[in-house]
This record gives sequence, C-alpha cells and structure tokens, in this order.
Amino acid sequence: MELSKLLNPQQLEAVQASEGPVLILAGAGSGKTRVITYRVAHLIEMRDVRPEHILAVTFTNKAADQMKFRVKNLLRAARSGDPLISTFHSLCVRILRREIEALNYSRDFTIYDEADQLQVVKAASKDLKVDERLITPKTILSRISHAKNHGKTAQNLLDESWEPSWEYTANVFNEYEKRLRKSNALDFDDLLIKAVELFDKFPQAAERYSTRFEYVMVDEYQDTNRMQYRLIRHLNRLHDNICVVGDEDQSIYSWRGADIQNILSFEKDYPRVRIIKLEQNYRSTKTILAAAGAVVAHNEMRKGKTLWTQNPSGELITYMEAADAEEEAMYVAERILYHQKADPAGRIAVLYRTNFLSRVLEEKLRRYNLKYKIVGGFSFYERAEIKDMISYLTVSLNPHDSVNLLRVLNTPPRGIGKTTIDMLEELAVERGTSIWGAIAIAIQEARIAIRTIRSLEMFYKMVEEFVQSAEELSNSALLERIIHSTKYLEMLQEEGTEESEGRIENIRELLTAAEESHERGEKLREFLDHAALVSDQDAYDERSPISLMTLHTAKGLEFPVVLIMGLEDGLFPHSRSIMEAPQLEEERRLFYVGMTRAEHKLYLSSARYRRYFGNMDQQVSEPSRFLAEVPQELVEEVGQRRRKPSMKFEGTSYDTVDAVMKILGGGEKKSAPDFKPPPPRKAGGTWTLGTRVKHAKYGYGTILRTEGSGDDLKLTVSFINHGLKKMIARYAELEIV
Repeated sequence: MELSKLLNPQQLEAVQASEGPVLILAGAGSGKTRVITYRVAHLIEMRDVRPEHILAVTFTNKAADQMKFRVKNLLRAARSGDPLISTFHSLCVRILRREIEALNYSRDFTIYDEADQLQVVKAASKDLKVDERLITPKTILSRISHAKNHGKTAQNLLDESWEPSWEYTANVFNEYEKRLRKSNALDFDDLLIKAVELFDKFPQAAERYSTRFEYVMVDEYQDTNRMQYRLIRHLNRLHDNICVVGDEDQSIYSWRGADIQNILSFEKDYPRVRIIKLEQNYRSTKTILAAAGAVVAHNEMRKGKTLWTQNPSGELITYMEAADAEEEAMYVAERILYHQKADPAGRIAVLYRTNFLSRVLEEKLRRYNLKYKIVGGFSFYERAEIKDMISYLTVSLNPHDSVNLLRVLNTPPRGIGKTTIDMLEELAVERGTSIWGAIAIAIQEARIAIRTIRSLEMFYKMVEEFVQSAEELSNSALLERIIHSTKYLEMLQEEGTEESEGRIENIRELLTAAEESHERGEKLREFLDHAALVSDQDAYDERSPISLMTLHTAKGLEFPVVLIMGLEDGLFPHSRSIMEAPQLEEERRLFYVGMTRAEHKLYLSSARYRRYFGNMDQQVSEPSRFLAEVPQELVEEVGQRRRKPSMKFEGTSYDTVDAVMKILGGGEKKSAPDFKPPPPRKAGGTWTLGTRVKHAKYGYGTILRTEGSGDDLKLTVSFINHGLKKMIARYAELEIV
C-alpha cells in the first residue's frame, strides 16, 4: 500500500503512529473510518502484527461491519486469523459467554431488551404495590438505567432518596436485579457492568485479554461512558498501545451516560500521548463548514479544531421563519419536492430535536404523495410478531426465562388467561422458582380447572420439544418448527387484514435472517445475541430517498440535502438545557452535528407560533439562540416573515411591528396606540422587550410587552411551556436570566 498517495498528511501520520497512546481528534467528515481501517491494515501488513492481536471497538453494528469489509479489502493476502472489530456490547457478550460462570451466571444467559426490561419493572412494581400515579414503570426503568450507567446500585439510590418516588425506584431496582438473576438474564447495561466486574474481581482474566489484544483502537471515544472507559483501561493494562479516535464537538449523549471528560482528559491518563488532528473535511461545502464552525466555537468545553475543505463554497444556508407549524411543514415538504424533481436519486434528511415535530410534516408529505422513512422508530426486531418468535427461540434455549415465557404463554391464544397467569406468578414467588417451574407444579398438583391444566400441559410439552430441537436443528429449521407447532401464521391468516399480511411477511423475513445466520455458521445463541444488539442506526436504509429522524439518530450519517426544523428556544435548545452551561453546550454540539450532516445544501426553519405539549392554544415562540450564532453573511432568509434589522438583541434581528403583531395575535399589521418601542436594555437589567426571565411556576420566558410604569408596570410574558401570561412586575417575582 502506497499510503502517501491514499491519505492526506495528517491521516498518514495517524495511520503510522502505531506504538504508544495516540489521540486522534477527527472533525466531522474528516475520514476517521478510513484512518481506523488503514491503521488496522498497516499494523498487519507493515508491522507484522498478528490479526488476532488487534481489537477495534465502535458503537454500532453498521460501523463495525463497514470497518470489517474495508479491512478485508485492504489486506492483500489471506490471513490465518482476523482482527476483532466489534461494538462495545458485542465485545462484552463475547467475553461473558466464556467467563461469566466466575460471576455465578451460566453461559446461556439471556439478553433483555427494553421491552423485556419494562415487563420486569411492571411485575416488580405490581408486587411491591407501587402507585403508578406517583411514578410510572417507564420512569423507574429510566432511573435504573441511569443509575447503572453511573455505577450506582439500588442501595445507593435508597441512601440518596429524598422523596417517596425515589424510595420506590430503589426498591423496584432491587427486586428487578433479583428477577434478572433468577432468570439468568442480563439487560443491555449489564453487559458492560458485568464485564468490568469480572475484570475487577479477577485480574488474571483481564490480563489474558490484555495479553491477547496488544493493539486497541476505540472509535467515537467522546461517546464512551465510565464503564466503557474502565473496560478499555483493563484491556490495555499490560501495554499502552491504545489509539482513540473522537471529536469532543460531537459529544451528544450525556443523557445516556457518555462522559465528555474521557476525551478531554485523555492526556492526563496517558501523559506520553501523541495528539493528531484531522481537520480536512471531505463532506460539506465551505459555507456549511464555516457556519457550523462558527456555532460550535461558542463552546468552552473543547480542545479546538479548525475544519477546512477543498470543496466548493456552495449555496448559502437558507433560513425560513414560518408563521406557524403548518406553514413550516408545508415549506419543508415543498423544498423536498423541489429537490426530488431536480434529482430523483438524491437523498434528503429532515432532522428535528424531538419526535413530535414529525407529525405535521408527515401529513404534508402524504399530501404530496412523497414516500418517506422514519429512522429510529420501531426496528424490525421490535415488532410484536418478531418479538414473539424471538421469545419462542429464547425459551427454547432457556425455559426458565420468565419474561419471554410469559410473553408466549398465551400467544397464540390457548385458553390461559390472566387469572391463571397471576396464579403462576404467585406460585413462583411462593416456591422460589421460575414460571416454568410453577407450570410444572400447577400441572402436578392440579390446582386449577381441568381445561386450563390441559392447555398448560400442551404448552409445557411443546416447549420441551423446542428445547430438544434447539440442540438438533439449525436456526431456520427450529424457527420453522416453532411457526408450525404454534400455528402462529394461521392466527394471522385468520385476521385477513393488510396489516396481518405484513406481519406474515415479517416472519418470513425472520426465517431468511435465520437461514443466513445458519450459513454464517452461527449457533442459536449467536443469532439471538445479534437480534438483541441491533440499534436504530443499523436499521437505516441508505437507499431511502427521504429520511425523517431526530438529530441524535442522525449522528454518523450524511446526506446531500438536510433540513433542520423546529429551531426555537425551548425546543432547540431544549427548555431543560437552557440554564445549565454544560447542557446548553451539548445542545449546541447537537446543532453542530445536524449542520455537518449536510453535504451540499442546508435549510433551517422555525415557527413563530406552535401548538405542543397537549396545549390547545397556539404558543408564541422565539427563534433559537443558535440561529444568532450563524454568521449572517452565510444565510439567506426566505418567506414573508423574514427578520429585518430594525431592532436587535443578543445578535438576532427582529421587526418591531411584527413583535407587536405577536401580542395582538397576528393578522394584518395594525396600529397599537398603547404600545411604545422600549428603550435599549440597561446594563443593570430592566423589564424591556426581549428580556429573558424565569418564573418559579411557569419556567423560562421572554417579555413581549410592557404597559405603564413604576409600581403599575404590567408585563406580557411568553413562557416556553405555558404561553402568554400578563402580570404586574412588582408582584411577579421574575428573575432576569
């Protein structure tokens, strides 16, 4: 490989820096995947490193598969082994399948997805008589996951509980862990936790893996959490050949445990580190790159990079301030139609901060008969019929898995109702066994009606046959037997609807997946592990012409045309993040990520009025503060309501008459005899138009109107979540933000 002809100077330096700790700061679109794959190939071909001594870890199956494919194509000669290129969670599964018996689990443990976890939380909450009006199972599950990602136990939550809902959470957490242990199951967070626990308790195990993996590479290092950080530290405990690739400007996952300090403090962990910056962007136009760079430069928590490109300057960024959400959605749909007509093969993405913004847009896209795909909705493996089949396969390996057994106990219906299920759950608790064990006891002791006992006997015998078949048949043959024995397809065929036909097609597609798994030489456990570890991005179809997704989901993707909608304070940045500097910086990084998904054309849009959060009234919005950080010379503004430079605050221009129209409810521009343009805000802060304020009950808002003076001064304030409120200044207890 003549690397000097294939890579730019910084990429070449990163590829050849093979020994010792290396930090590669890779800006958006700078070719980081290219660097990692060439680095793996370089170690094997030029440094004579055995492939099995190399580990490269990333976050999605899609990224891992892409790296494997590229490395295979780069290696000129066949090798006896392969480098391990894997996601974090797949790596942990691989380790735990071999080593978990040291932690008193069996190797055939089940991996619970979010739906399975929720069922366990619901059952635990029910037994502990938790009032769902005080706290819902979903909230409890979210708290449990957050606690696990931050290394906290149920006892920690109990010790720190400051009101009843947290005490309930701690108690359910404790019961949740007991139930997972009884079912020999791990949840997604446990995969990392148990791998780290294994290495903490058994250093010799960590040393074995550190000896094997002499060269460790980590992709997207800015997204690692503390458990992933500790895992990597264990894996390079015998050497410091650690190379991490990341971009602190794209750290957007703190809400699920990512710790930006992992990348910001890398030099403290590895004082001998070599830092290499990849700053040449191959994706976006000069205009898009300059705008995104100007925005993220407002952040303080960054190492700093100056991205540049040899791409053309391209078109200006287009900004549309619509009258309301309907007008914004219509504008976005029209722009999509325009680009589709210009280039039918082109790909377009619409990005938004929160999912609810897609509803109005979807209605407009249907009006134009535009076919679109929502990325990050239900993945293939989350569909009910697929989860049913996966549960049957899981039970075939482990009938003591109570969550999956309960899912299929009466699916398809076989006369086993809620009363029987409640009895089985009580019996399981009473005898200290699983639901599978409780079924055997119920049959033996004949505790229930004869007809129900016969149904349980038939189910029990059928599952026993599946357990036996799992040892003898291929994945696809076992699945075919399950489909035939359960008469699942007959149940769907009897429905005779278009939806049921689609569900039948999905099951046939699962059969195809099982056959492909068999051809790869995978056993049933490996097939189920793959299904459990599929992520939203893995389901993304690059051929889809129109994709709708949240900004978080868009990370790692790129499109010729990108439209970012809903750019309003309170939506983006989100109202929860406005007052805390670290959270606001993360929101800004999220905007930066969205902007840098665009290759050729970027649109930004907001609405002056929006109806959301179940409020029936239109609420006044103000453009996102991030828009003021985009250099005006890089933006063209369109629409009848575009901003005019007659009044400014905090870098954004507003039209005074339009401001009055907000208060009067829109319509024609009309006179407002009692409204006087306010004087500029004084240094000490006064109640003037545009002042941002905070109220104990209503939260954050903006003053839109003042009337009177002195003790009689009245304010009209637009609160982000509560709309317009009129109040007397002296009694309002407002805090100037």
